[in-house]
Amino acid sequence: MSLQSAPASSLTKQTTAALIVMVVIDSFHLIFARSLASIMSPYTSAFYVLGTACLVLALYFGLRRRIRPSVFLSHPWFFLGIGFLIAASTVCGYTAVKFIDAGTASLLERTSTIITLALSYFWLKEKLSKQELTGALLCILGAFVISFQGGNVMRAGSLLILVSVIFYALHIAIVKRYGEGIEFENFFFFRVLSTSVFLAIFMGSSGNLGLPPSLYSWLLLAFIGTVDVVISRLLYYWALRRMRLGIHTLVLTLTPVLTILWSILIFRESPSWQGVAGGVLILIGILIVGRAQQRRVKKSRA
Repeated sequence: MSLQSAPASSLTKQTTAALIVMVVIDSFHLIFARSLASIMSPYTSAFYVLGTACLVLALYFGLRRRIRPSVFLSHPWFFLGIGFLIAASTVCGYTAVKFIDAGTASLLERTSTIITLALSYFWLKEKLSKQELTGALLCILGAFVISFQGGNVMRAGSLLILVSVIFYALHIAIVKRYGEGIEFENFFFFRVLSTSVFLAIFMGSSGNLGLPPSLYSWLLLAFIGTVDVVISRLLYYWALRRMRLGIHTLVLTLTPVLTILWSILIFRESPSWQGVAGGVLILIGILIVGRAQQRRVKKSRA
């Protein structure tokens, strides 16, 4: 699979197939985190998942002699910065699913698009249309509805997801501003490596040192690291370079729907009616934002 940019004017069969696989894999992200919650601490599981992904990438890129340490040495603070943010986001997300069902957590994660919009407006000085602002307000209202359900546990889980989303959105803004000129393969490898280093630090400082308790745990971690990090993110960036951002955003709104389905089938967990209502508001807001971004791209090319 080549990662070079391609025209984004239409969806080819290859891109459509990649999108379907990407959405299905992405919908399992919090399901994977939930499955690890009963085996080990969030700090430990997050480290081993990213560590496994780092080893897979090191083997693949190393055999192809694509890793260039000079890339990291030329941008140390960039990689350390995004590594910290992704690590913090991952730990918050893995911790949240101990308190909140994966479906509700996935709905809240869709607010990442809105936070990214806010960062693009206040930091990157990009103008927002009325449609984007309307969508953002709906997402904020939906997040408020979900977060203020009864029970301290639900609120704690919702808060952790929102903090996770903020950290991840900050990393996206930094990458957009400072990382677009970095060759992709080395960017991706050092991104994962830096994240793994910070997760190791978080695991050690939390006192949750230790090896996975069984062979099943090792196999599960290796599978999740390969699928949820390596394959998932490669497909994410590959699709993003071949289609408009608006369409990419709209497609990802399908993720929470599938996550809710997997959560019901696997864990017998489902969002409350209040969670569903808030989630609908968030998805409508994301749809409005995605359509607005799509129209903006069409106007810029006219």
